[in-house]
Amino acid sequence: MATSEEFNVAGKDMVDYICNYHDNIEERPPLSQVCPGYLKDLIPSEAPEKPESWDDVKKDIERVIMPGVTHWQSPHFHAYFGTGHSFPSLLGDMLSGGIGCVAFSWMASPACTELETIVMNWLGKMIGLPETFLAGEDSLGGGAILGSASESVLMPLLAAKMKMIRKQQELNPDLDHYDILPKLVAYSTDQSHSCVAKAAMISSVRMRVLPTDERNALRGDTLIEAMRKDRKKGLIPTFVCATLGTTDSLAFDQISEIGPVCKDANVWLHIDAAYAGCAFICPEFRYLLNGIEYASSFNASPMKLLRVNFDLSALWVRDKRDITGAINVDQPILQQDHQGLVEDYRHWQIPLGRRFRSLKLWFVLRMFGVKNLQEHIRYQVKLAKEFEALVLADPRFTIEAEVILGLVCFGLKGPNEQNKELIDKIIKSGKIYMTGTYVKGKFLLRFVVCPATTDSSHIIYAWQVIQDCADGISTAINGN
Repeated sequence: MATSEEFNVAGKDMVDYICNYHDNIEERPPLSQVCPGYLKDLIPSEAPEKPESWDDVKKDIERVIMPGVTHWQSPHFHAYFGTGHSFPSLLGDMLSGGIGCVAFSWMASPACTELETIVMNWLGKMIGLPETFLAGEDSLGGGAILGSASESVLMPLLAAKMKMIRKQQELNPDLDHYDILPKLVAYSTDQSHSCVAKAAMISSVRMRVLPTDERNALRGDTLIEAMRKDRKKGLIPTFVCATLGTTDSLAFDQISEIGPVCKDANVWLHIDAAYAGCAFICPEFRYLLNGIEYASSFNASPMKLLRVNFDLSALWVRDKRDITGAINVDQPILQQDHQGLVEDYRHWQIPLGRRFRSLKLWFVLRMFGVKNLQEHIRYQVKLAKEFEALVLADPRFTIEAEVILGLVCFGLKGPNEQNKELIDKIIKSGKIYMTGTYVKGKFLLRFVVCPATTDSSHIIYAWQVIQDCADGISTAINGN
């Protein structure tokens, strides 16, 4: 495929295929049914010596690829937290790929840099972030688009680490980086996402995992006591990662209590709101942001609730100098005439190059508008409430956590083994896909409203599948 004419034909064909895929996605099992290693028998062991036609490649999409796809956009997919999807977002990705820029600096593609700054301000205002997190002539704050929440947690930890090391060196110039590093300590909770532990490993900062309360939330008194004990050992509290909307049970740490503790201790407070963060575009959920004024950084993932395709994570900081100065390596080949006058987003991330991700966010915000995005989130919450009502109506089941957004944690009124058996039966049925998790030793089932195409009929269908799978198990419970 060497010409634009050939691409035009194949491109239209692919658009037709994608539209047909989504129009008929319910006919496919949500979870792939293949076994590990299935692909090696379907694809040659070596690349073709001569070019193959688009028609030949297209035939292998259904034969080779689709059997091994788990269909995250199926309305019968209720696992993890869903990933966003919309046709405006796909158009943005298409244009990004078509332009093909590698925007490591303003000069490398001015539109990529400047659009990112603008749409991050748009989104920050929609969420209700303080003005100090927004980019502007009189502001030190700002936002950047990264690949995932894992990056958006790692970068603030690296920034907090380097900020504290430099502060300690100012107090004692004889200390070098490696004298101070072993004394730094960060804090997360027993409900934090695995990416927080990974960030600690990468940054070589000791991570203290703190217990949560009966609602799985971190409280201020717990943090105060942990810091007191660490200072007594000669350690230096440096970073706290609070979560608004934990992965396991959608718990919300009490940042209105944690924030003042961090402020008094001069400790960096990062808020990970990967799933829940974009729900705050709805004013009725913004009470969950109480205490945001104490945060040094905040991340949310439009690729979850905001109909933006993976990958796109939004990170805001109160003082961007902390981020850009943490791992700044500025080789002469990367410098430009406007050095220091414009944003160079390569300093906000680990990689040098970056894609034109802001296009798909810009397309989504413009082609849906704030009101339609708000209604999408509200509808997802409504569907979760419908599922909660079905669970509560069956005396065999119980709700295990407050239903605030699109996640319902529930289970049979029985021991862990019975709920593990239930989730196994649900998955093996192939009719819906959902997952389970442990919260403080208890095994829970997680039901998540995922694709935007999900409606009440899918909720009712899923509940019927769950009830059918539970019938044999519930008999055992009643017989005990």
